[in-house]
Amino acid sequence: MNLLPKDKFGTPFLLLAPMEGVGDACFRKAMASIGGFDEAVRDFLRVPKNAHVKSLAAVYNPHELAPIPLAAQLMGSDLDLMAEMAREIERLGAPRIDLNCGCPSNTVTGRGAGSSLLKTPDFLHQVAKSLVSAVSIPVTLKMRTGFDDTSLFKENLLAAQESGVAYITLHARTKADGYTPPARWDLIAEAKATLRIPLVGNGDIFTAEHALAMLQETGCDGLMIGRGSVIDPFIFRKIRSHFTKEPFTPKWEQLENYLKVYQEAIPKEMPIRNQISKLKQLMGYLFKGSPALMEKRMLVLTSQHTSPQAFLDFATLLMKENIEKFKSA
Repeated sequence: MNLLPKDKFGTPFLLLAPMEGVGDACFRKAMASIGGFDEAVRDFLRVPKNAHVKSLAAVYNPHELAPIPLAAQLMGSDLDLMAEMAREIERLGAPRIDLNCGCPSNTVTGRGAGSSLLKTPDFLHQVAKSLVSAVSIPVTLKMRTGFDDTSLFKENLLAAQESGVAYITLHARTKADGYTPPARWDLIAEAKATLRIPLVGNGDIFTAEHALAMLQETGCDGLMIGRGSVIDPFIFRKIRSHFTKEPFTPKWEQLENYLKVYQEAIPKEMPIRNQISKLKQLMGYLFKGSPALMEKRMLVLTSQHTSPQAFLDFATLLMKENIEKFKSA
């Protein structure tokens, strides 16, 4: 089964990346209102020692974005617990399970999970194999190019491949790099040349032009976009437009609806100040989307509004007044 099919126009498979914090259900639902991506991946479900698997798995809803599939990403290092969690996630109806071998957080890597698996290719293989052996649905793996450096890059790629995962997503930075640019697209190309299984490229895709450049430079089979989609929620639609040859121009009403869906998805039991902080976080990314908005970004981030709606009204008006393409909308 081809898990990364191109559409009839030759558009590569497009995935919305899992992102801790900003990439939560609110963001995924808002992005689904615009669309353009083939599948989303939930922010990781951590499987710590002595985890109660059923309780942990209960927060995952595979139908959250229906009809867009939502894969589950697991992060942990206990072979038995990871296998048990995978079986529970499959029971809930997951279309796919992804193993997190990329999270750079020190609180995660200090417990032997996330990108710390890249220190020991043999153990990475064991963890991935425990998932593959536990379920009948596809298991994939998302990794970085290494921990402190890229010395074990090929060993990790081959260990993952030999575990039986269906494909690999490569975020082209080491753990030590964090999110510092530039991403090493040359290593995505190297991985593509090394592997027999498909490869998804990830890192520094902020425009449709970046997406096309990655495809050309690396030969990867699909694209995963994270922060680029928070800065420009229309990015997937723009990429598709290149392949369909049908011009796509974002409409103000689409952006307004995106923000409305995001706000409505924020849990109402969350304290008001936290709701405003979430909206500020989202707007902080959106205001990076153009030079005109960057000039107004600090006005948004330092605003003193005391209700989520008042803040959202202020920020959206500021956005509409300062984005040239929306001024006449």
